[in-house]
Amino acid sequence: MLEWWEGFWSIYSTVIFGVGINAMLALSIYLTLSCGLLSLANAAFMGIGAYAASMISMQTGLSFPVALLASACAPAVVALVIGIPTLRLSGVYLAMATLGFGEVVRVIVLNLEITGGPMGINGIPTKTEWWHIAVILGLTIFVLARLRRSKIGRAFEAIKEDEIAARLMGVNVAGYKLLAFVIGAVIAGLAGGLNAHYTFTIGPGNYAFENAVDILTMAVFGGTSNLLGPLIGSTTLTLLPEVMRSMKDFRLAANGLILILVILYLPKGIWDPARLRGLRSRFTKTSSAKGS
Repeated sequence: MLEWWEGFWSIYSTVIFGVGINAMLALSIYLTLSCGLLSLANAAFMGIGAYAASMISMQTGLSFPVALLASACAPAVVALVIGIPTLRLSGVYLAMATLGFGEVVRVIVLNLEITGGPMGINGIPTKTEWWHIAVILGLTIFVLARLRRSKIGRAFEAIKEDEIAARLMGVNVAGYKLLAFVIGAVIAGLAGGLNAHYTFTIGPGNYAFENAVDILTMAVFGGTSNLLGPLIGSTTLTLLPEVMRSMKDFRLAANGLILILVILYLPKGIWDPARLRGLRSRFTKTSSAKGS
């Protein structure tokens, strides 16, 4: 049994780690979406966290927890600075602005000697253990669940439903939007710090436009009506390439087809509580009718 587990872990540990990291990333964008913000900056925040943690680990004698703290604080400060002017925008304009911010971060990283330029940073110490990801993911879910039921969560929902009405009701719209943006950046940065310390190497290409879209896709695929949706979406899309490994060259096409079908027929994601309650009610009525 022990030999089987060691063999399984040696093969699939990276996939399991990836499930946890992607779950954190999906939750980070879920938070901004719950406030009505279509932001594509989370990949950039992940990169800032990854580079900050890696440089702390490799260039100082500080411990791994300090590096993780840096991976949370660095993107939070950046989010605070860019969020104040940027969050005045909404919809596609906000998406374009945050996407442009991501490209600015990528270009800066490409041209800085301290970040390794196009080659990135190699030789990062592998300090991330599975329980690090499990504990931080669990704490993230706990905090977001409490936040969702709090006054802040209700303010987020009000802003998402009708920003003008929320403002007329006395909700500090700008302040709550900035809070969601900063907390989302903290979660993405922590994911980047954890990811960097088990992949051994990072580079500018790991946090480009494609990665920003992937993070958004995971949340939308699962559904953003509650916390469970992003977790299901991120897990499914992380495991899907492994399940379809036998399809080889057709794997990416199959992934795209599945996404198209979900968007067309399940626009609120695969985990939509309202739709599931409707199906259960319909099934109950059908069973009652057959029984009578």
